[in-house]
Amino acid sequence: MAGTFVIAQGGGPTAVINQTVVGATLEVRKRHPGAKVLGSLHGVRGIRDGNYVDLSAIPEDRLRLIAGTPSAALGSTRDKPDAAYCEVILNGLKKAGADAFIYIGGNDTSGTQQILTDAAGGSIAFVHAPKTIDNDLEENDHTPGFISAAEFVAGAFLSVDLDFRALPGIYVGIVMGRHAGFLTAAAAAWQLDPDSGPHLVYVPERPFSAAGFIDDVRATLDRHKRCIVAVSEGVSTADGKALVESLVPPDKLERDAHGNVKLSGSDLPSALERALAEGLPGKRARVDALGYMPRGYVGAISAVDAREAFDAGAFAVAVAGEGGGSVALQYDGTKTVLKKVPLKNVAGKTRHMPDDFMKPDVNQLSEAGMAYLKRLGPSGWCRKNTRWESPSSDGRPFWRHPFWWRARCRRLVRQDDHRRPHDDADRAVRA
Repeated sequence: MAGTFVIAQGGGPTAVINQTVVGATLEVRKRHPGAKVLGSLHGVRGIRDGNYVDLSAIPEDRLRLIAGTPSAALGSTRDKPDAAYCEVILNGLKKAGADAFIYIGGNDTSGTQQILTDAAGGSIAFVHAPKTIDNDLEENDHTPGFISAAEFVAGAFLSVDLDFRALPGIYVGIVMGRHAGFLTAAAAAWQLDPDSGPHLVYVPERPFSAAGFIDDVRATLDRHKRCIVAVSEGVSTADGKALVESLVPPDKLERDAHGNVKLSGSDLPSALERALAEGLPGKRARVDALGYMPRGYVGAISAVDAREAFDAGAFAVAVAGEGGGSVALQYDGTKTVLKKVPLKNVAGKTRHMPDDFMKPDVNQLSEAGMAYLKRLGPSGWCRKNTRWESPSSDGRPFWRHPFWWRARCRRLVRQDDHRRPHDDADRAVRA
């Protein structure tokens, strides 16, 4: 297959989505010498408006610099095309002479590719390449972008737990995740010992009770003298109503272009602080929304995540040669493998965190949940480099931690860390 490939990025940026763009671009050069690669600016809007950048003309060394940079280099969009919009996109692709369209994104992106596939009738190969920090795509063990975001969340909660050991109180961190609790669960990945926070984890897969929340926090304070809590922005009450809609007045709710309530942005932190002040008067409490910070934090780019995102882009080119489909990262029991799966298996569907990842009787991760996170990697440096010591007779802790940041940041910007796609990319098992 030669001709013209169009690549676009959709949805929220991540730390590694540019790896997928570059992986695909370099794989086209290897498989299809002379083929053109067009980057659509701001997702499908670039196709609609005929706004492209010629990725074929960018030298490889510059592409690799782009690959190691967080955010979405081509620009992104929150547009969720319907059939009429997809007809406009299809006409734009034909005008550009596209033979294949690789769209990198999550649930909505895969849905767009399914509509386009049905409308095109085989004239263009449509490929969905996975990307989401929510980790909520069907057919995937995990998704590019998740591991890096999970490392940020794990490190943030380890840090705040150490802070609150010094000045005890209540801390609640609100983590992104509208329907799936994977990223919130990652807050527990770097727990040092049974006394470590987060002591409580609330995910969308379990109904949230405000009264039960206050009781849980009170019991944790009695036990640990402090309470660190991770709450998913998407938690809802037993009647299915988002927590933010239960706590925030309707006139204070913010909504996006699709009418969805902006979960973390609708004054949820202040509402939870008020609930804690009323339920536990006199207790020091702080509630923060981590917001967008985990998405593309430059200090927490996972090498595994970057490599897998790169390989997903390279594999997407192979999938295009087979007529299209969705790229999936699956676990074969020993390693992650890339597979081609039907778009219909992914499009518009949401993968939820398995119920057994949480303990049945308490809002904490189970052994199965911790094992999953450890397998993916966000548990590394802290377990090797941190110590809690009690040199004083009264058992007060002393914190010692090596200065690893400078060396780590130097390693992050080394160009030779940005690996080439595996020469055996075709090794991946296809469904």
